[in-house]
Amino acid sequence: MPDVFSNLKYPFETKFTQIDNYKIAYVDEGESDKVILFLHGLGSYIPAWKFNIEDLKKDFRCVAIDLPGFGKSDKKIHSGKMGFYADVVKKFIQLIGIDKVNLVGHSMGGQVAINLALNNLNSIEKLILLAPAGFERFTNEEIQIIRNITKPENFLNNDIQQIKANYELSFFKFPHKAKFIIEDRIKISEDDHFYNYCVAISNSISGMLEQPIFEHLKNIKQKTLVIFGKDDSLIPNKYLHKTTTEEIARESLNQIPNCELIMLENCGHFVQIEKSKEINEAIRNFILN
Repeated sequence: MPDVFSNLKYPFETKFTQIDNYKIAYVDEGESDKVILFLHGLGSYIPAWKFNIEDLKKDFRCVAIDLPGFGKSDKKIHSGKMGFYADVVKKFIQLIGIDKVNLVGHSMGGQVAINLALNNLNSIEKLILLAPAGFERFTNEEIQIIRNITKPENFLNNDIQQIKANYELSFFKFPHKAKFIIEDRIKISEDDHFYNYCVAISNSISGMLEQPIFEHLKNIKQKTLVIFGKDDSLIPNKYLHKTTTEEIARESLNQIPNCELIMLENCGHFVQIEKSKEINEAIRNFILN
């Protein structure tokens, strides 16, 4: 079988390891006793961290993985449950021999990071959540509405204009430096593994909804930093909820025992790209202090 999404070009040397039945792609940059593990969001991949790793690898060992179903990792169909992803990440940490790690999770990756932190207190040092999924709560009726419109078939036939519009929605003002994520998404749609990628997205949305994290935030023991863009168009769901991103963030912040919150002006959902300089500074200060 040819490598999945082999037409994607990564900004760092890509390595591979085997976890259970999945070939997992990862990058490992920089040398330090302080380790950061980056977990991408829904439909995303390692290059979403390129502007962060390029800077932070000067002070930290920066590791990022493609979760199963995304990027260059295996496209075998799986449940998409947050516990599944957390288990893969736990095994990955053990496999590459990291004793202590600082987790940085974006969107869905934030929800995965919380799951991992709750169950692995000794190995997770600090928790950094960028526009994390799981803070917003949904009723059973709302969950069913979302499921109905996020079946794999709904992602299969998006044309270039729709792909472009979807990504632009994730930014306050789409920057030229983020053009690569649209170009790569178009390449993905031309790959033989594209259907399984769409299934991974659909299953992962269900996985996030089926395992709400809000009620467990009070059990987080690690020192935690939460960062949102004030102009996030994805959190909260604008069709179902009339609240604001900051209200969602502050309500959740009150649940986490040892937590700081940063709200970034003129910033959307992809905070690590749109405000990479500010994000890097915040991560560096939070881990080192």
